[in-house]
Amino acid sequence: MGSLPELTAGRLLSTWQVDLPALLLVGFLGGLYGWGVLRLRRRGERWPVARGVAFAVAGLGTLVVATMSALAVYDRVLFWPAALQNILLDLVAPLGLALGDPLRLALRALPAPHAGRLRRAMTGRLVGLLTFPLVSTALVLATELAIYFTPYFATALRVGPLHELMYLHLLLAGSLFVVPVLTREQALPAWCGHPVRAALVFLDGIVDAVPGIVVLTHGTLIAGAWYGRHHPVWSPDVRHDQQVGGGAMISVAELVALPFLLAVLVQWSRAERAGAAALDRRLDRELIPATPSRPPLQGEADRVRPWWETEDGEVARRLRREGQGPPGYP
Repeated sequence: MGSLPELTAGRLLSTWQVDLPALLLVGFLGGLYGWGVLRLRRRGERWPVARGVAFAVAGLGTLVVATMSALAVYDRVLFWPAALQNILLDLVAPLGLALGDPLRLALRALPAPHAGRLRRAMTGRLVGLLTFPLVSTALVLATELAIYFTPYFATALRVGPLHELMYLHLLLAGSLFVVPVLTREQALPAWCGHPVRAALVFLDGIVDAVPGIVVLTHGTLIAGAWYGRHHPVWSPDVRHDQQVGGGAMISVAELVALPFLLAVLVQWSRAERAGAAALDRRLDRELIPATPSRPPLQGEADRVRPWWETEDGEVARRLRREGQGPPGYP
């Protein structure tokens, strides 16, 4: 590991290392996503550019920062880079990947038999259990607590393959909650509409802050034996380092909650507009002007006013704008 120079703001931005397993994962995910987009374009179909940018920059870019930037270089001598690295992997990177909606892209790009198998897997019992919102939220919380308050983290600092496995564990745990919530495919139970999703995201934002609070206030040092031996002389004491890491975890968790909630609210608004447009199209098809079978008798029109002239509902207002009654009404 050697003696690392003091971590300044300049070195935080300029220090990088290659993490081969993480690089292969980034290339694999990016290659699959790019293949899906190209396949749609060859069929003359469009895929939103914003979704591709979100997947590449906020998703894969965060994965690269977490595993290959100065955070990864210094995570074995300072606790706070490791804490920030882990929160990026289980909160920020999954959000970026989910904004790219890879599930919908896969279902549109794959041949029909493969798309059918993927859809059946998405609605299967095991996936349904793991992605059930309360279960996936509990898995994220349990993952963070298990990493810091069992020998998991201290062992991963010593064993390189376990460290890489921990990266993947964090990414998968975070994705189990975020991806199904943000996809436009029906990956959640039918009762989990946009209002319920917004409430779940708000609850998840509170739960995500719990590990940081526990780390910040925990009296015992996390992986204290390791960091006690490897802590650099130019850094404050190990306890202060852990408090900085806990504060960073809380800050990132709360910052991520806002764009996550905004993304759900935007989807909700678009769904409402799409529903209103569909209603307009249906009314346009159904509201065919009716030809009166006979002229009204004198005084007959004044006996009663039809309901669409007296009520204030959406359909009544639409009928008044069209200047007619329902189909078939004389």
